[in-house]
Amino acid sequence: MYSGSSDGEGHETAQRRIPPASSMLWVRNLRRYIGSGAGLGSEALMELETKRILLDIFKEKQQKSAEAATIPSFYKKKPEVGSISQRVQRLAKFRFLKKQTDLLLNADDLDSMWVCLRENCVIDDATGAEKMNYEDFCHIASVCTEQIGPKCRRFFSPSNFMKFEKDEQGRIAILPFYLYVMRTVSLTQARIDMSELDEDSDGFLQRHEMEQYIRGLIPNLAQLRDMPEGFLGMYCRIAAQKFFFFCDPHRRGKACIKKVLLSNCLQELMELHQESEEEVNDNEQAENWFSMTSAQRICDVFLGLDTDHNGSLSKQELREYADGTLTEIIIERVFDEHVRRGKIGGASSREMDFESFLDFVLALENKDTPEGLTYLFRCLDLHGRGYLTTADIHSLFRDVHQKWIEGGNYELCIEDVRDEIWDMVKPADPLRITLADLLACKQGGTVASMLIDVRGFWAHDNRENLLQEEEEPEEEA
Repeated sequence: MYSGSSDGEGHETAQRRIPPASSMLWVRNLRRYIGSGAGLGSEALMELETKRILLDIFKEKQQKSAEAATIPSFYKKKPEVGSISQRVQRLAKFRFLKKQTDLLLNADDLDSMWVCLRENCVIDDATGAEKMNYEDFCHIASVCTEQIGPKCRRFFSPSNFMKFEKDEQGRIAILPFYLYVMRTVSLTQARIDMSELDEDSDGFLQRHEMEQYIRGLIPNLAQLRDMPEGFLGMYCRIAAQKFFFFCDPHRRGKACIKKVLLSNCLQELMELHQESEEEVNDNEQAENWFSMTSAQRICDVFLGLDTDHNGSLSKQELREYADGTLTEIIIERVFDEHVRRGKIGGASSREMDFESFLDFVLALENKDTPEGLTYLFRCLDLHGRGYLTTADIHSLFRDVHQKWIEGGNYELCIEDVRDEIWDMVKPADPLRITLADLLACKQGGTVASMLIDVRGFWAHDNRENLLQEEEEPEEEA
């Protein structure tokens, strides 16, 4: 019945007759057909092409990493103007910023939140303040979510409740909480607006971008709405310069958006939201750098000093600033340290342009700030060594002493003033005063005034009388 070959032999013969799958012609054709993507739909083709591109990018990065060994990449080339990558980047940024804008509370939402807070709070019997405990806080969160939507929910987190000061019963006042919400919304909106103007998306604003941001704010600032059109460009230059003075310490020509948002400059600018300048007295208007009064004053001072009307100031013209009370040596040092050589003419005919003049004024009006004191310390450091010696103090105060005597004041000893400055600063090294010493003693601005301006020394010498004169009107009131 059976042939002479066994079952094992028949199975081996069958295996020898069936070729491997990889050698079959139809298998090779199918793989070639699928690999080419000819039989795939449009979505599958796109996915296949995306995988290939990502794989090529991954292999390229691996190759570069192998060639560079352990040195990390610290520079990334920006996409070329008009390239696909730049367009994709702009589109992605636009969509992201639009999404963030949609998550913000608008004016109507804020009004609704304030109504919810007032309707669901309790009145403190002792102070009359409107307060809420944590249970009220959670209840208000539910009411606001129903009326406004889920975008307000993030403000009602337990961590936010713990940020505010609580009374003995564990309640917080609703007004500070509401102001916190308003400030958060305002800063977020400001960051979105600045990010839209950030052309290269590096988190910094260049000068023209900052001026454009300020120009867009002006219609929303009550005290600046009636600004003459002809003065608009000059105002934006003046306003932007303060941001760069405080937020661009290395003078790179661009200000970090995060620093701008956290700086006092933005808060000072937003103070102009008040409906009318009648609510602010003349002194407060003059002290606010961004007010129309201050901007016009600065322009008038510059035009008054520019006697030859060439748009810049020479040393002789700058000497007349502040009625000529600044010393000769400080004017020379300002030009040495803060006026660029050859920007307007040759090295021997350097003149101060309007932006440099704005920095000069900002430094003198903000001597107590680290930025203003850093600007002035570079002028006081006659030899560029990073510190001042007793000889430097003597040289600097000598001009002040001369103007002091010319003004008909009493004779004084320069050594006594030098010792008084040393006692005020109390430097870490008893033989030298550094910038860190001036910042640490909290009297650096006063010391700088004493060394550069005879009027500043007079104010220090008569500080007790001036303090008494300030106290008398308060007592009469």
